[in-house]
Amino acid sequence: MSDSSIERQWLTIPEAAEQLGLSKGKVGRLVQERFLLARRIDGEPRIPADFIHGGEPLHGLRGTLTLLFDGGLRDDEVLDWMLAVDETLGQAPVDALRAGRRTSVRHSVQLLGL
Repeated sequence: MSDSSIERQWLTIPEAAEQLGLSKGKVGRLVQERFLLARRIDGEPRIPADFIHGGEPLHGLRGTLTLLFDGGLRDDEVLDWMLAVDETLGQAPVDALRAGRRTSVRHSVQLLGL
């Protein structure tokens, strides 16, 4: 796990469900369908709180995740990249998405050469 991911807040599925106003089952489906991404911490799946914004999955997250998965990255690699500072962006990709910099994030994905 990258250092930056340790510093972030992680939500359990029930906590994410509460923030999204959805059932736990629906949040599980959002993870399965890669609208959100989770990592097992202390034996249970947890979602970075930064992946939820305004009561819904972060705008631009699913498309970015799709590009990374299509490039052959695994879940843990995608999470690490999304949460670590990217030199091209000057911040973590998730933070750039939260700031409305979706095009810049997609450009950084292309620079990965996947």
